Amino acid sequence: MQKIRKGDSVVVLTGKDKGRTGEVIQVMPKEDRAVVRGVNMVKRHQRQTQSQEAGIVNKEASIHLSNLAVAGKDGKPTRVGFRVLEDGKKVRVAKRSGEVIDG
Repeated sequence: MQKIRKGDSVVVLTGKDKGRTGEVIQVMPKEDRAVVRGVNMVKRHQRQTQSQEAGIVNKEASIHLSNLAVAGKDGKPTRVGFRVLEDGKKVRVAKRSGEVIDG
């Protein structure tokens, strides 16, 4: 089970976007990276295709998972732990508040 998943609200801990929050669009576990909406924007030169025009486009680049933390209910970064519930289900838990993140 992963600590950061697609759809999570995360806070950037280091880098040029430090302190910004966003939603995780994609997680790449083999590379330990994630793509966050509106964070780590880069300019890319786009070749023209049938569906897209040519030009310079802004898009999100991936960011390393160690530079991200899950945002708690108060919007502050929190570490993530795991707990097994009575019914045997494993869930993620916010270390700051002790609340169950999912499930």
